[in-house]
Amino acid sequence: MERIISNYTIDAIDQRILSELQQDGRITNHDLAGRVGLSPSPCLRRVRQLEGAGIIRNYVGLVDPAAVGLQVTAFVRVRLDGQHDRHLAAFEQAIADFPEVMECYLMTGESDYQLRVLVASLAEFEDFLRQKLTRIAGLSQVTSSFALRPIVYRTAIPVASIR
Repeated sequence: MERIISNYTIDAIDQRILSELQQDGRITNHDLAGRVGLSPSPCLRRVRQLEGAGIIRNYVGLVDPAAVGLQVTAFVRVRLDGQHDRHLAAFEQAIADFPEVMECYLMTGESDYQLRVLVASLAEFEDFLRQKLTRIAGLSQVTSSFALRPIVYRTAIPVASIR
C-alpha cells in the first residue's frame, strides 16, 4: 500500500518508521531499524527523506500539563462580526500571539473559530478572556466550555490510515 504525498511515496516501511517515531522520538536509529526490519543505513536514509519531504516536521518532548500546574482546559468558540479575509487575518494574527491557545481552528457552522485553551485556573482563564481574547477587534460572540477530564488524547496521527 503506497500513497504519494508531496512527491514522496509512503510505503509500509515508511508507515512503520512514522509509527515508531511517534511513539518514541528519541529511539536510536539502530533500534528503529530493528523494529521496522531494515539495516541502520537504509533506515536513516528513509528517516532523512521523510524529514526532507516535510512529512516529519519536528521532534518534541510532550509535557504533562497537570504535572506543571496547567489543569484547566477550555474549548472556546468564537464568532466574528464579519467573515471578510481582513477580519479573519486580523483575528488569526492576534490569536497566534497568545501562549494559552494550544490549538485554533477555522470552523464551519455556528462559530468561526474553535480554540483549545490551557491555563492553571479559572481565574487565569478569566484573565485570558477579559484581558486578551475579548480585546481582539471584531468579535461578536464568545462561548466557552470546560473539559472535566480527558478521555482520549493522542499526539500520534493514524499512519496506518495513509493510503
